[in-house]
Amino acid sequence: MTTRNGVAIVTGGARGIGRAIAFTLAEAGYWIVANYRSRDHDARELVEKITAGGGQAKAFKVDVGVPEEANRLVQSTLEAFGQIDVLVNNAGISISGVTFGEFPLEDWAEMLRVNLFAPFYLIKAVLPHMRERRSGRIINLSSNVTIRFPAGYGPYTVSKAGLEALTRILSKEEGPNGIRVNAIAPGPIQTEMLGKALAVMGPERAEAFIKSVPLRRAGRPEEIASVVRFLVSEEASYITGQVIYVNGGGPGG
Repeated sequence: MTTRNGVAIVTGGARGIGRAIAFTLAEAGYWIVANYRSRDHDARELVEKITAGGGQAKAFKVDVGVPEEANRLVQSTLEAFGQIDVLVNNAGISISGVTFGEFPLEDWAEMLRVNLFAPFYLIKAVLPHMRERRSGRIINLSSNVTIRFPAGYGPYTVSKAGLEALTRILSKEEGPNGIRVNAIAPGPIQTEMLGKALAVMGPERAEAFIKSVPLRRAGRPEEIASVVRFLVSEEASYITGQVIYVNGGGPGG
């Protein structure tokens, strides 16, 4: 990790997919700003490992679902590193196994706040800087549920469908400014979030769900991170407005 390739903000960077993305982009030469809300130890460990490998990284404890906090994260990044080349909106929450009719109103509001409003707030915050430089790459983490529409995942699916709409429209609006915007829609990935969802299903349904993936397994966080690395690279310079499904062929259910 000796080549500086730019500066990347990764939300939800302390664990799971976000953590893998942070490490992968650091290996690609990016200076990393990892955002997190509660996992202080994991965030410190991430920064220590990246810096021990010769990279540059900082972690900021910020709730990006609050507009002022999203702005603060962007300003702190600019103060620390002077520029922002990549924004990865990875942070998200999921509540599974609850139908629309039984879904608590406060959980509905929180789902949209974290999964949809937070990416919008951060995008609003970074756009002036990226427009001024006429360069930028934004990656939004969606989900395979946007083609499955599974029962019991309604609010989560709505939030991710909204994020994909934001992605496609923003790419058209900001393409003339040199800003590329894409989304990645993972299938089941070996994370804490998947573990909770499988626990709700129960052993038999969980096993059947994983077997419904044509590749017969859950994915690894690193397999999502590698696609992020490609999409922010010059090799993907003509790719924008796309939703890339990384789902082992598409689970059923």
